[in-house]
Amino acid sequence: MEYEQLLINAFRNVNLSVETHPEFFEMWEEVEYDRSDFITSSGKVERYFYVVVSGVQTIYILSKEGDKQVIGFSFNGSFSGVYDSFLMEKPSHYFLEALTPTKLIRMNKQQYDSLFEIYPEFDRWGRIVHQNLLVGRVQREIELITLSAKERYQIFMERCPEKLRTIPQKYLASYLNMTPETFSRLRKEKS
Repeated sequence: MEYEQLLINAFRNVNLSVETHPEFFEMWEEVEYDRSDFITSSGKVERYFYVVVSGVQTIYILSKEGDKQVIGFSFNGSFSGVYDSFLMEKPSHYFLEALTPTKLIRMNKQQYDSLFEIYPEFDRWGRIVHQNLLVGRVQREIELITLSAKERYQIFMERCPEKLRTIPQKYLASYLNMTPETFSRLRKEKS
């Protein structure tokens, strides 16, 4: 498989190899999206679990006024998709959009569920990934409630992969719960 090392890195908590997990490497299919393409739309059920080969995607909801309220990003080597919709097989509340030309590999829900049946070691991976998602979400909520815009900006830029620094600042500002003008001012202060 072309993406063997990408998958080994993404699923680092599982000791993967083509010899020990051949079905796993055969489950994936490649898909591509252009900039601004919707990968998943609000109201639709997320059918796939993705690993990002290249590109940046954003997940967001629309406010009553129609503004994008960014929840997060995915980028090279990370997992992507609308997880709650995928896991619960319920319509999504979110949009998943390609911010740049995007290449993903994906598996469907039946394939994903079979991982846990075929390979018991995926139970540990699933537990760790879901714990990390939950802890990350709680940490983000705490930061949004307790930190100033300047503190949120500083923390984000310290943790932020270089790839995200190139996307339009309106998305980063929304993610940090500030106006684009505030984001621009803070960026100039740091320069």
